[in-house]
Amino acid sequence: MSRSFTGAGVGRAGRPRRRTAGATAVLRAAAAVTAVTLGLGVLGGGTALAGTGGGAGHPAGGTGAPTGPVVTRAGLAPALVAGRGANVDFAEQEAEHAVTDGTVIGPGRDAYTLPAEASGRSAVTLRPGQYVEFTLPSAANAITVRYSVPDAPAGGGITSPLDVTVDGGHRTRMTLTSQYAWLYNLYPFSNDPTADVSHPDWWVTECGCVPQDTTPAPVFAKPFRPNHFYDEQRLLLGRTYRAGQKVRLTVPAGAAATTVDLLDSQLVAQPKVDLVAANVLAFGADPTGRRDSADALDRAIAFAHRTRLKVYIPPGTYQVNRHIVVDDVTIEGAGSWYTIIKGHQVDLATPAPDGSVHTGVGFYGKDASVGGSSHVHLSGFAIEGDVRERIDTDQVNGIGGALSDSTIEGLYIQHTKVGMWFDGPMKNLRISGNTIVDQIADGINFHSGVTDSTVSSNFLRNTGDDALAMWSEKAEDARDTFDHNTVQTPVLANGIALYGGTDNTVSNNLIADPIREGSALQVGSRFGSQAFTGHLWITGNTTVRAGTYELNWNIGLGAIWFYALERNIDADIQVTGDDFLDNTYNAIMLVSDFPVKDLYSITDVHFTDIRVDGTGTSVLSARTAGGATFQNVDARNVGAVGVNNCGSFQFTPAGSEFAVTDLGDNDGGGTTGPWLAPWELPNTITCDDRPAVVPPPAPSAW
Repeated sequence: MSRSFTGAGVGRAGRPRRRTAGATAVLRAAAAVTAVTLGLGVLGGGTALAGTGGGAGHPAGGTGAPTGPVVTRAGLAPALVAGRGANVDFAEQEAEHAVTDGTVIGPGRDAYTLPAEASGRSAVTLRPGQYVEFTLPSAANAITVRYSVPDAPAGGGITSPLDVTVDGGHRTRMTLTSQYAWLYNLYPFSNDPTADVSHPDWWVTECGCVPQDTTPAPVFAKPFRPNHFYDEQRLLLGRTYRAGQKVRLTVPAGAAATTVDLLDSQLVAQPKVDLVAANVLAFGADPTGRRDSADALDRAIAFAHRTRLKVYIPPGTYQVNRHIVVDDVTIEGAGSWYTIIKGHQVDLATPAPDGSVHTGVGFYGKDASVGGSSHVHLSGFAIEGDVRERIDTDQVNGIGGALSDSTIEGLYIQHTKVGMWFDGPMKNLRISGNTIVDQIADGINFHSGVTDSTVSSNFLRNTGDDALAMWSEKAEDARDTFDHNTVQTPVLANGIALYGGTDNTVSNNLIADPIREGSALQVGSRFGSQAFTGHLWITGNTTVRAGTYELNWNIGLGAIWFYALERNIDADIQVTGDDFLDNTYNAIMLVSDFPVKDLYSITDVHFTDIRVDGTGTSVLSARTAGGATFQNVDARNVGAVGVNNCGSFQFTPAGSEFAVTDLGDNDGGGTTGPWLAPWELPNTITCDDRPAVVPPPAPSAW
């Protein structure tokens, strides 16, 4: 398999089968075993702004908190983000809006803190004996708890109990863990909270120095740059509870202090049963997870090839500690809450040719160098990995390889390095309705030559790098679409990132709470990517609480930012109908890195029908040569001068090297007047390198 490299600050319906007489006997035997397993309960088991909270207009928990359910989407009232993001089957409730005798933390956006990585930038910390209680907004038989518990003193994580009761009864005890959380230090991060700075030859913002070249040597507090605090756990409640019943989470005596971010509740359908399929139980798979089932899955896949059947994985937990190679096959589970493919990370005796030093659970197409795989259809199961450190050469992704003319839908992927990483050339892949959480690196990455493919209606939370990325490193990604996806709390880098490519589309996505060294949307010529050519459409997206603080530059980014690092950005880029809400710093940014500011520019970018509700600083920050047009860009609650135009920092008598073209109907502003005033046009120098931040009010209906 090809390697998946990512650099610091960036991530990076099956065919009908012919049924044979021999297959019928196997299927009948498997069906008998399936009937037994259906009864199994499954437990998947610097200047940063202290900004506003959820924006839903409800008080936090404790005295005076609402007793009814407060349902949000990305920490906002659902009406503010209607039509944007994934169509999910759960209701999100933030802990800070629930009833609690714990302590509400936040809101706050400083990196390396618990509030910053919480959805809505706020959460509730519970000491032993304390609780947070959620009222179910609709019938539910399953919950997901997003939480943080402390690390072990020397790293490696701990486990700690959490009691779940409904209306005071039916107590269930969850066992929470921090074994997959808590990273430290500089990229690619460490699991050791006691470690010294891992790259003393790198510039470090905290001291404004290169440590090894500094006398006296700087001393840094330990742990240094803790991050990736949260994890989540799913629980089937064993029965259906009605709307209005109260789910209480209590930290029992002797347990660790626990921070609860949110609770998702949902009504999970009954397990899917497929009797006309190659049932993996008939080939020796163990649904208890005690024995390794990888070989049994291989046998079922081989049988399915011969008999032109689907492969069916019934309810259970199946231990798989390596890649399952798939080609021309349909694999269906009983549903991602019921069919769990769970693996350990395994040390390789010697490094693989691609540089991997570990393997682990994953479904992989064949490598593109040998033609890749095609007509693969995966649905209805969970992949739970065991990845606790970031090693970019490792192939320990949930889905990998090259998959053409294929579909991936209804999967739940947790604790892998990257949820899905594809190395092209490949074409016509459809990824829809999946949930990807708690990744060490990216969520989904189209890496080199992925064409005519779609990622739609997926939910991604707590990725360790870009949640969604098109990375045209060796060959163009072309004619691809990221549409109606929800991205929440990417700990590093961006919600959605585009690195080169032609005729690609990013539309109707909802992106919330990026943390550091990136923002909600990025268009970047970096990481060795091919040029942007043709068109790029960024249409109908909503970002909230983005426009983050860039630690290495010590400045604020835009919710959408264009970055010319390795070449010009000069394709036809249309940014249309997007909403940028509650921006920590800027809504829009166009920037070149300072060493190349006189080499590269950004041109032919067009902003139309944009709404900006709240900026800590400007609507537009320009730190590059080039230009952009603006039409019907409406802004309010703007904290600084509307256009912060530095150009390429030559400060010539003719004005900035960046031209702002007003095409009309650009309205609104803030503390300094209209955001796009005539005196700012076309290229007035208004450069303020680090303007004061004015926290905006919470977003509201336009």
